[in-house]
Amino acid sequence: MILQHESIDVFLGLDVGKTGHHAVALSRAGKKLYDKALPQDETKIRDIISALSSHGKVLVVVDQPATIGALPVAVAQAAGATVG
Repeated sequence: MILQHESIDVFLGLDVGKTGHHAVALSRAGKKLYDKALPQDETKIRDIISALSSHGKVLVVVDQPATIGALPVAVAQAAGATVG
């Protein structure tokens, strides 16, 4: 359960894959902020989370957090994003 969900400004969903992911980010108002492929690369994942943070607090939702989604989860947590 995500506490204080009303404080989230950006919702970033990741459909993870072995070599790459697809990321979609929406603002609280529903404006699409990002909708692109995202490589399985720590620096690129960190960069997009950082860029989205300029819009406020980011929630990252990963469809497979325990397997191929482990890297995005770890990067999001290290970047200070909320993870779901």
